[in-house]
Amino acid sequence: MDTLMNIVQSVLNMGASVMLPIIIFILGVVFKVKPTKALLSGITVGIGMIGINLVINLLTTSVGPAAQAMVERFGLNLTVIDGGWPAIAAGTWAQPISALMIPIILVVNLIMLALNWTKTLNIDIWNYWHMSAAAATVYIVTGNLILGVIAGIAYTVFVQILADKTAPAVQEYYGLEGIAFSTGSTAGYAVLGIPIGWVISRIPGIRDIDVNPETIQKRFGIFGEPMVMGILIGGVLAALGGYDISGILQMGMTMGAVMLLMPRMVKILMEGLIPIQEGAQKLLKDRYGDREIYLGMDAALATGSPSALATGLLMVPITLFLAVILPGNRVLPFGDLATIPFFVGMIVPSRKGNILHSVLTCTVVMVFALLMATDYAPVLTQMAEGVVAFPEGAAQISNFDTGGNILNWIFLKLAQLWNGIF
Repeated sequence: MDTLMNIVQSVLNMGASVMLPIIIFILGVVFKVKPTKALLSGITVGIGMIGINLVINLLTTSVGPAAQAMVERFGLNLTVIDGGWPAIAAGTWAQPISALMIPIILVVNLIMLALNWTKTLNIDIWNYWHMSAAAATVYIVTGNLILGVIAGIAYTVFVQILADKTAPAVQEYYGLEGIAFSTGSTAGYAVLGIPIGWVISRIPGIRDIDVNPETIQKRFGIFGEPMVMGILIGGVLAALGGYDISGILQMGMTMGAVMLLMPRMVKILMEGLIPIQEGAQKLLKDRYGDREIYLGMDAALATGSPSALATGLLMVPITLFLAVILPGNRVLPFGDLATIPFFVGMIVPSRKGNILHSVLTCTVVMVFALLMATDYAPVLTQMAEGVVAFPEGAAQISNFDTGGNILNWIFLKLAQLWNGIF
């Protein structure tokens, strides 16, 4: 198991910018794309991923301090700290079951493809940790390795099916031909967000209000430009954090840059994926007729949409406000605030980019997420103990990516129910 863990960790340590080109090249050869074209595709995807990560880092290093400043300014005092997805991911990989789950998840995906139970080939191996987190949760709670593996497999199957179901809307709205989002956290938020959004979009007085960059631009001109929207939202976040005028302007410009640069980075990545997607579709058509295949990718690609980014950024102060007023909540939002745009990746297309409907939907979803994250805290604390340094003053840690994800929370409850019965 230690050897397997070391191998898995070595692969993961290479990072997406190295491993994705290798995976894309191998897939290109399998799908009978010319080797030189497959190599160029892989390199282009790797460069696109580097660009996306640079912009994401710009986003998180700006929003994180602003959120912390809001916490300090408004004197929020909650005992469970949102450690963010990196802390829980590290805790997940430290569990013995996680190394075992990587090949199992891949094999399950390939079996489902072979049996035509899914159209999605999940090449986003870095986000396999979401499935592994469900397996690790059940293993920690029950002490049963087999049950943990079964949980990880069940999680994988569900995410694959949901990726298939949401792929048409994702492709149409984001312009990501042949792509499906196979990120576990995005799937979890979609489970609640899509039906809640459907209800909200039918409420009289709200259903007819359409707020998206296009309608804003038509009505308010320059204010509908994505970079101007970013500047305004960034300025508001900085002002809520108590920044001075210089800090407000800097934060505004940074968010404007994120809004402008992210779609361009996603476009570069997609240029590399197109030949592989075309090769896959041609091969499948020759062998199976009209059968489709989607490439399962990180929902970070959703941040190429101004509506998704705007929704995620607007949810930062809203989530902090909810944390204060919500009875029963003990989670202090922090680490995962900057990653909310990833969580809304399937919700925004279901609302056709309507920022108002998306924000209202996510506000309701976040109420559930805070309560689930509070309930999940003891297990996530145990998972992360000795692996990550806890923030000062934290009695426990949790997060939104896993703790506030209804898919992971269901497996937590099933594991606790198993213990209660057996």
